[in-house]
Order: sequence, then structure tokens, then C-alpha cells
Amino acid sequence: MKIGLYFGSFNPVHNGHLIIANYALNNTDLEEIWFVVSPLNPFKQSNMLLNGNHRIELVKTALNGEKHIKASNIEFKLSKPSYTANTLAHLTEKYPGHVFSILMGSDGFQNIEKWKNASYILKNFSIYIYKRPGFEFTPIDNASTHIISGPLLEISASFIRRQIAEKKSIRYYVPDLVMEMIEENLFYHSKIENSDF
Repeated sequence: MKIGLYFGSFNPVHNGHLIIANYALNNTDLEEIWFVVSPLNPFKQSNMLLNGNHRIELVKTALNGEKHIKASNIEFKLSKPSYTANTLAHLTEKYPGHVFSILMGSDGFQNIEKWKNASYILKNFSIYIYKRPGFEFTPIDNASTHIISGPLLEISASFIRRQIAEKKSIRYYVPDLVMEMIEENLFYHSKIENSDF
């Protein structure tokens, strides 16, 4: 099975993430999309993140009822910080019957050569890239890349966190059940959690 791995902090997950995953699932040869929630991204400060267990629960809530889009907590079981190359190597060994690819934005792809073991990633895994406004795609030699020309959305997790901090509605930016969970648990109400990154 061809699996697209959508890595991210998902802090919090929002409808932009879901639309991208759904578009990729329906407009590429990927058969499933896995949201790989990163407990600790090496490029982000840990004190800026909502607790990882809360973030994975928000993703599971957002994907409730989905058959081909799933939440994965695999990086919670690996050493931290979470390096994509390590996760890919682990998943490839654990699931030899699957072919794994990466689903990512053009903003992240601009920095991929700075990632740990980037050459291993670029040599062994296809990358499906959705365009982000203001971030052009520049090909990398010998990398297997596929451009997804899906809907361009400027929803961001940092915007949603600011909305919450300012006591503004986040309805329609996130699934209703995610909104209810955030409100019931008072997620993203402290200043440090609403810092931009």
C-alpha cells in the first residue's frame, strides 16, 4: 500500500491540514494518509507546544470516521527530538509491505536539505509537495517530487492560537469536535502556548 506521511506538530490540527490530506488522497496515487504527530520537532521549541498527548487526541478527533486518513503516534515511541529520517527508517522496517512517501508544503521543502540525513530521505522516498503562498518550489537533483496543485489555504495553527488567546471564535477553522475539545479543556489559553513559531 502507498502511504503518504504527513508530519507535523499539529498545534492544533485545523481544516487546512484536513483539506490538504483529503485532496492528496483523492488526486494522487496515495492510498492512505497518516498524520504523524511530532512530540518534539527539532526546529521548534518544546515549551511552545501543547502537550503531545493532547495534540494526538485532537488529531484523532478530527479524523473520526475517516477510513483512509489516520493518526499516528509512532514518533512518541522513538527517541526525541523527532527526526524524519529516523521515523522513515523505523516505519520501513516495521511495515515492509508498504511504500512510504512524504506529504509536505513547499515551505518545508525549501529547508529539507538542512534536515538530518537529508540525502537518505531524498534518495529513498518520494515527496508530494503542496504549494504554500509565498514559497516557490525549487527542484532538487535526483529527488522524486510530485507537485499537488490543490486549494491554497492560509489558515495556520499560530493564527488559530491567537484567535483563542483573544477569545475569538475558531469555528470553521477547525472541525466542530476539535473546537469543542479545545474549549472544554481550555487548550491554548496561556501566553506561552500562543507564541508564534
